Amino acid sequence: MGEAKRKQEDFEKQIAALRISYKQVFETDDGKKVLSDLEKRCHFYHTTNIKGDSHESAYMEGQRSVLLFIKQMLLNDNEKGR
Repeated sequence: MGEAKRKQEDFEKQIAALRISYKQVFETDDGKKVLSDLEKRCHFYHTTNIKGDSHESAYMEGQRSVLLFIKQMLLNDNEKGR
């Protein structure tokens, strides 16, 4: 097996293990409460564009991108790409 392929497989195993950790945290009752709070605080349901203030827009979009990453980690493999 080539070195690059071995590294890729190791990386994929690490991501799979990390995905399990995210699910263990956010699928508890407390985790669901925190995720719901983050959806409100991190602009999940609303635009992050602030007319005339590109810095605030970028800041808010940065918050939103973290939440989107968390939600992506919580998806099952068969839910991806929908």
